[in-house]
Amino acid sequence: MPYTIALAGKGGCGKTTMAGLLIKYLVANNKTPILAVDADCNANLNEVLGLEVRDTLGNAREDMKKGVVPGGMTKDIFMEMKLEEAMVEAEGFDLIVMGQPEGAGCYCAANSLLTGFMEKLVNNYPYVVMDNEAGMEHISRLTTHNVDILLIVSDPSRRGIQAALRIDDLARKLNIGVGKSYMVINQVKEPPSEMALEMIRKGGLELAGTVPEDRTIYEFDFNGRPTIEMPEDSASVQAAFGIFNKIVDDSRKAASP
Repeated sequence: MPYTIALAGKGGCGKTTMAGLLIKYLVANNKTPILAVDADCNANLNEVLGLEVRDTLGNAREDMKKGVVPGGMTKDIFMEMKLEEAMVEAEGFDLIVMGQPEGAGCYCAANSLLTGFMEKLVNNYPYVVMDNEAGMEHISRLTTHNVDILLIVSDPSRRGIQAALRIDDLARKLNIGVGKSYMVINQVKEPPSEMALEMIRKGGLELAGTVPEDRTIYEFDFNGRPTIEMPEDSASVQAAFGIFNKIVDDSRKAASP
């Protein structure tokens, strides 16, 4: 079974950048191959990773629903072919983009086939990193389920922390099979206040650490450079690597018999 880490958080907190840094960490520590899944309808994980997306699984669903299946090809073979076409291969990891949400009409058959192929696919990877859309919709729709770590990213604001706590609370109530949830506060200029720490303690969510505001991230993003290529001595990369080292090792130890 793959070791799955899903990321969640409100919009603008740096969740996708954090997903890219997590993949960078796993590759740097030879925890490969990795399947990176962009489950955000506003897909941009590929930009963080420096990859060009050719197709999405959302397009495969649309094609099958519209009956765009070549003659002589069964629907399951067609869906498997489309899944392979949507895969983007890179050094140490592969990326697959879920694409836009479904439109009107029934997608049951397409989704059933796609789910079956995805379940087979993930077993080829020891690690899966899933970047989810902002907010809580992905959890209420059970897009995120059966994950070893739910990493909830927040900015330093009260609203960001409250959103992170609500995401964790919803995940618990839906019983979606999360092994362990952590919060990471991103873009910090100073250590969290005692009031912020008390909010997190009362919410029952473990704070894994903080990542400082880093102009290098802004420069890479503004110049269209993949943030996965940021130097490891950058303040944000060092802080993120320290957090990932802790949560991955701790969760692995907890899962060991």
